[in-house]
Amino acid sequence: MKVALASDHRGVKAMENIKAILSQLGHEYIDFTDGSPDQPMDYPDGAFDAAGAVANGLADRAILVCGTGIGMCIAANKVKGIRAALCFDELAAKVSREHNDANALCLSGDLLGPAMLQKIVQTWLSTEFKAGRHMRRVKKIKAIEDGIDPRQITSQ
Repeated sequence: MKVALASDHRGVKAMENIKAILSQLGHEYIDFTDGSPDQPMDYPDGAFDAAGAVANGLADRAILVCGTGIGMCIAANKVKGIRAALCFDELAAKVSREHNDANALCLSGDLLGPAMLQKIVQTWLSTEFKAGRHMRRVKKIKAIEDGIDPRQITSQ
């Protein structure tokens, strides 16, 4: 799997751990992070680049890191076709994939240590979308993105 990566300055250290995890698991990555912990970076820039890579088919999924993960999540979800999820534990990572078919994982660089990052990233990358009854809900999310009332979507 090819994963697009981006972080702001507060996520650089966590992103180094994530790169090691991806390499260990045999995944490729494209890193859109531009800077260092000492050089302020605006999270919307990286979110736009990495989420755009997923939306345009250059990557299969994205992992985005900022101080809390909130800013990256908000920005990534503005990119058409992106379903970004902010996760702080394995359960959220699993459900975001199984139920929501999340294609972008947003993480906190300030609040998550290396062990939890490992668990979340590994779970998120290895969990498949369950489809079934969840497919209708994902279609409703796309309808909203397209400016359509989601109640019009009734089939899976």
